[in-house]
Amino acid sequence: MPRKPNAGASTWIDPDDAPELTDAFFARADVYEGERLVRRGRPKLEKIKRQVTLRLDPEVIDGLRATGPGWQTRANAALAAWLSLPKGAPTGRS
Repeated sequence: MPRKPNAGASTWIDPDDAPELTDAFFARADVYEGERLVRRGRPKLEKIKRQVTLRLDPEVIDGLRATGPGWQTRANAALAAWLSLPKGAPTGRS
C-alpha cells in the first residue's frame, strides 16, 4: 500500500518573524466616521429571537424543509399568524 503524504504537516513559522505591532497598526484596526466608531459585522436585531427545542411530527418537518431555504422563518411567521387569530376562529383544517 502506498504511503500517504503527511497531510497534517505544516511548516513552522517563527513568531519572531511577525511584523511589529505599532500604534499605526492598531489605528488601522478600527474604522471611524468622524468621531463615531463604525461597528462591523451583523447589525443588532430589534427583537432578539430565542432558541427553543420543539418536537414536531416528521411529516411537518419534512413539509417545512421541502419549501426550501428560509423554512424556519416561514414556520415562525405561520405560528405568529396563528397566534393572532381570534380564539375559536376556523383554521381551515379539520
